[in-house]
Amino acid sequence: MNTSPKIFAIVVTFNRRLLLEKCINALLFQTSALERIVIVNNASTDNTHEWIYSSSLAQHPHITYHLSKENLGGAGGFAVGMQMAFAMGSDWVWMMDDDAEPQPDALEELLKVATNTQNVYGSLAVNGPDTAWATTLLEKDLIRVINRNAEIPEQAKVEFLPFLGFMIHRSLVAHIGLPDAGYFIAGDDVEYCSRALQSGSQLIIAGRSQISHPKSESYQVRVLVREFTCLKLPPWKRYYDTRNRILNAKKYYGLRLLTQTFPGLLVRLLAALWQEPRRAAQFWAFSAGFIDGLLGRKGRRHSFWGIS
Repeated sequence: MNTSPKIFAIVVTFNRRLLLEKCINALLFQTSALERIVIVNNASTDNTHEWIYSSSLAQHPHITYHLSKENLGGAGGFAVGMQMAFAMGSDWVWMMDDDAEPQPDALEELLKVATNTQNVYGSLAVNGPDTAWATTLLEKDLIRVINRNAEIPEQAKVEFLPFLGFMIHRSLVAHIGLPDAGYFIAGDDVEYCSRALQSGSQLIIAGRSQISHPKSESYQVRVLVREFTCLKLPPWKRYYDTRNRILNAKKYYGLRLLTQTFPGLLVRLLAALWQEPRRAAQFWAFSAGFIDGLLGRKGRRHSFWGIS
């Protein structure tokens, strides 16, 4: 890594003021100081905007605040934040949602690993002794799914990095572009990682760079010899999860759209109808997401379908 690179954190927030406060405080007191924190407020309807001004964060010398006119989702918020950061001279951006709380040395530990500007790096999301979600390590010909912090090495190749502690260099962004704002939420980070991998990058997780984060709500469903991880989602999020899985499969997976994505979605639908409330709404959300995914329709569309 170059001498004293300029590192900007990007935080996208929507209606979670108390969580945002914890996130920003954690970023301000990192053992390796950030050049700047860019806060993108996705048109929150709580008191987030008022709090940012009453707490003087908007005037902080190392904070840039942006209030969007509409909710752009995580995908659009990160795209806006990255544009702002690079326009202000950032070399690397460190991206996260407002429910992230980086441990004091998270950035310091990440910088020990981030040595190649053409790779993507990520902090580890943790919840106590567990990872916040399953992490898949790629070790030569072996694929390992890990759920405990202590089992994640200082650095390792992975198949995917979420937009939570996600670090990327401006030169790689210049090559692969910004996140696709049309995804709104869900699967936007999967698409961006696939794009980076396609360009020749590696995805590297830094196991000692840790960010506290709520654990994802999931359950396992076994069909014959295969086990599926199913997320507990409200119907409006089910729509985006379904649609964006199809969008990603159409773009990157080839025949696996038919052999893996469609069967996996059917299993997840049946599991949702069995395990989760509002079954009719879940079915409608799945159906709408399936249609829009096949037709390639992007953007914020759950309201169009009457899904809440």
